[in-house]
Amino acid sequence: MAHRRTVSSRQLDMGKLSLDSPPLTPALHVLNTFTATTRKSRQFWQRTTFLALFALFAPLGEADNGSSRGLDGQRLSRLSSHARLAAFRNKRPSSSTEAASTGLPQVSLTPAQELAAVSGFIASLPQNVIPDTVDPSQPIDPQVVLDFDTRSSHASEEVDAMVNDTWARSPVMLYCKLHSPVSRELKQMLIDMNLLPSPVIIEVDQRSDEAVLTPLLHRLTNTVDLPILLVGGHTVGSVAEIRYLHAKGELQRLIGRSGAQIDGGKKKKGRKH
Repeated sequence: MAHRRTVSSRQLDMGKLSLDSPPLTPALHVLNTFTATTRKSRQFWQRTTFLALFALFAPLGEADNGSSRGLDGQRLSRLSSHARLAAFRNKRPSSSTEAASTGLPQVSLTPAQELAAVSGFIASLPQNVIPDTVDPSQPIDPQVVLDFDTRSSHASEEVDAMVNDTWARSPVMLYCKLHSPVSRELKQMLIDMNLLPSPVIIEVDQRSDEAVLTPLLHRLTNTVDLPILLVGGHTVGSVAEIRYLHAKGELQRLIGRSGAQIDGGKKKKGRKH
């Protein structure tokens, strides 16, 4: 059915068109139509002119958008660079890297610091064991029992902090044997005190590193046998001396000064009848 043509349908209003508007017809369709016939309506040529203008100005818009995207990409690149730099600074360097960059020797431990390092290492996780490659008659390699870089410029300060932290967390430690009457006696003595924090009891004869740990403890504490009672990082003495101090109340006072609280733990409630 024929439609009445008006001025608006014969003439395209270019003022209402936007450069951002999509083309009215696909470019391939226009090309095929153009080759098929040489005589077209005025509306066709207006559309073709519009497409030409669109093709002319579209790259400029894309360039602007590309410039904007380029600026955003530069910002993201800078942010990524800062993030990588922060991650690099926060990453703990290996001993070889630190040694190469600073040239500092590895920190050396005194016997007291070594005892704290070994005790803190063992008490922190039950699966922590001293490797059988360690020579218990020689100072232990700090890297075996410390979790920080022992070649850094702050290694000495970190060692001091480690010593304080070890005995603050575990003011009372008992190295003993499971099948030993005197060990059971000292364990029961500590249990009766109801300490807070609870005493750390290490049954050396039940550990896989017993062959290395036993002589290592003897060297660091100047003792010849287990059990070994440590209060605040110091060896109390022989079993006879511990019994004497306990009878006089001196052991309780010594433990109190180490930071442990007597009768501070939770007591088990008896059964109600």
